[in-house]
Amino acid sequence: MRKILFTFICALFAMTSFAQQEQQYTQFMYNKLAYNPGYAGSSETACITGIIRSQWLGLEGAPNTQVLSFNMPILNQRVGVGANLTRHTIGISQKLTLDAVYSYRIRLATGTLGLGVQASVRYFNNNFADSRLVSTVPIALDNSISGGARSKYVPNFGAGAYFSNERFYLGASIPRLLNNNIDFNETGTILSKEKLHGYIMTGYLFDLSDKVAFKPQALLKFAANSPFDADVNASFIFNKKYIAGLTYRLGGSSTSAVGESFDLMIGAQISSHIFFGLSYDVTLSEVKDYSNGSIEGIVRYCIGSSEGGEIVNPRFF
Repeated sequence: MRKILFTFICALFAMTSFAQQEQQYTQFMYNKLAYNPGYAGSSETACITGIIRSQWLGLEGAPNTQVLSFNMPILNQRVGVGANLTRHTIGISQKLTLDAVYSYRIRLATGTLGLGVQASVRYFNNNFADSRLVSTVPIALDNSISGGARSKYVPNFGAGAYFSNERFYLGASIPRLLNNNIDFNETGTILSKEKLHGYIMTGYLFDLSDKVAFKPQALLKFAANSPFDADVNASFIFNKKYIAGLTYRLGGSSTSAVGESFDLMIGAQISSHIFFGLSYDVTLSEVKDYSNGSIEGIVRYCIGSSEGGEIVNPRFF
């Protein structure tokens, strides 16, 4: 049974040439640099973010992701710079991504607009000799599968725009514009490519009382040859320190309209420097019969004070 499930996961990964290829994050609102280079510098101080995500717990070969992210404003808040280092594994495949980000920040009457670009390089590695990998035909007879471990490096670039003020944000981006060949076969035929992914994100902060605020947020996801996907979140902020939220994620099945998951989120601004968040995804798609949901943890540390200020601004977006 374990090999059957492992084969199922690998098949899902193989089909990403026709669907969503990029890894997903439940706490997307605290990981915006992964989606939009225009966000760089918006935190108004130097911040380091770490994320660990385990998807579909209990399912062998399921996706696992680790992220280390950094961004900060420079030149009197007029420029933002940053970087993402991401490791993503699924089945026999490992993907390492390094993004370098630059954003030019324009002060407007109602907020700040960041126009960002990024350059990235990805390292793909597939271990076709993994003992868990099974096939209906001998692997040696399949020209699309190489023997042993194979790897390659793939460069790319992208762009995005991000507007924000104290209550509202709106961003649009395409982090990777090139449709690179990500095959390992030796026949010369291109079976899979990196597909263009586009994102729109937005959110607004409402004050319900002196101690409670409400913040609806959404991340809309678009990919070539893939159905529309989105995360819709509703979060409550208590005493400007504690957060509790719910997210509904569309997609997840081509045969059911129930969606991918229903996600629970909690978070706390432990100090003026440290934020901690935790989420748990309750799977709604057919994968729920084989897994125990997904879990994700995030820690953000903002260094010192905001440029030109005295204290860190513990923004929740």
